Amino acid sequence: MRRRAFIAGLGAASVVPLATRAQQPDRVRRVGVLLAFDENDPRGEAEFSVFTKALVDLGWTLGRNLQMDVRWAGHSIDRMRVLAKELVDLRPEVILAYTTPATAALQRVTRTIPIVFVIVSDPVGAGFVASLPRPGGNITGFINVEAAMMGKWLELLLEVAPDVKRVAIMFNPDTAPSGGSYYLPSFDAAARLLKVEPITAPVHDDTEIKTIIDTLGGGPRSGLVSMPDAFTYSHRAPIILQAGRSGVPTIYQTSDCVREGGLLSYGPDGGDIFRRAAPYVDRILRGANPTDLPVQLPVKFEMAVNVKTAKALGLVVPQSILLSANELIE
Repeated sequence: MRRRAFIAGLGAASVVPLATRAQQPDRVRRVGVLLAFDENDPRGEAEFSVFTKALVDLGWTLGRNLQMDVRWAGHSIDRMRVLAKELVDLRPEVILAYTTPATAALQRVTRTIPIVFVIVSDPVGAGFVASLPRPGGNITGFINVEAAMMGKWLELLLEVAPDVKRVAIMFNPDTAPSGGSYYLPSFDAAARLLKVEPITAPVHDDTEIKTIIDTLGGGPRSGLVSMPDAFTYSHRAPIILQAGRSGVPTIYQTSDCVREGGLLSYGPDGGDIFRRAAPYVDRILRGANPTDLPVQLPVKFEMAVNVKTAKALGLVVPQSILLSANELIE
């Protein structure tokens, strides 16, 4: 019900297209959307609303010149595959895909309908595009995190927890970019440079999450990096809970993890990525070919710190981090 009201609100909030958009055809154009979020996820609704607002600003109005078929997969890969086929069967002119698994599900069922992805880390390694400047097929979009970001995460984690001697990176090989290998070389290199022991921690369920974090908490002071991954995001609650119980300082990509009790996050502004995707959808509807639209990198980043969690872990957040943070949870 919330989703239906939200989509309806887009049409109510629409504005008359600008004069520069006067050439916009009156016929209704069809856009598909496949989101990995749960239908009632506040972050999903917020970021998707940024995308729809950007389309309105470009002259598209639901019910007048735009029809949008939206599907929410709830982080289920099996459901993504079912919904991907369902969307393709509707024959939209372009599809917006959120996350690597959603984009992969769509690629399995169409090599002709244009796809614009958001929040995908390794589109070349995943086989979505031939290269970032020249995608070469029916898919293009917006990367959320480069592999080199691993060094930044480790630096920030060690600034907040300088006595950490070893750091694990947690991910699910079934859902992480390139099975996790996209980030691992950068993780190992950064760990060696910062003189901490790197630990690879693949997980598939909550039991494995608990076991690994318990083990980290039982040895020398250990830290944890939660790899950007549809699984680690959807299972953030047990990671945050167990990290707190075991006294393991952990860094995440998204600020909602910090609002829910995580220690620290640093990553791209997801709303900004969704906003930047709207002009690509607009250009494709106006005749552009995805292969001529280069894959773009994130340009806006955010940091969040939970000072309360830091105190519970016996940590003092440096002034440099406090001053740099976009959001402080106290």
